[in-house]
Amino acid sequence: MFIILWRYAVRPDRIDAFIEHYKSDGSWARLFRSSTGYLGTDLIRATDNPVSFVTIDRWDSAESFERFKRERREDYDRLDRVCESLTVTEELIGRYNNLT
Repeated sequence: MFIILWRYAVRPDRIDAFIEHYKSDGSWARLFRSSTGYLGTDLIRATDNPVSFVTIDRWDSAESFERFKRERREDYDRLDRVCESLTVTEELIGRYNNLT
């Protein structure tokens, strides 16, 4: 399994909209579901900071994710532009292979 982790600092007045886009059945997950190899998304929130979130996107392989990005680049970029106003910062934590 291939996992991508992102960390976000969300604008306090945009938390509800952020959750709608990034939750497991939100806008991003619906877009990802259009591609084979997508396994799911988890949205987690820090217990000590209500504007700090992490997404965990799971794919069957890095190749599946890269194929998705090639095939759906315009849709990905369009949704990314829509969501830019929701956050103060967005940081790619990393891309990982699950070893178990």
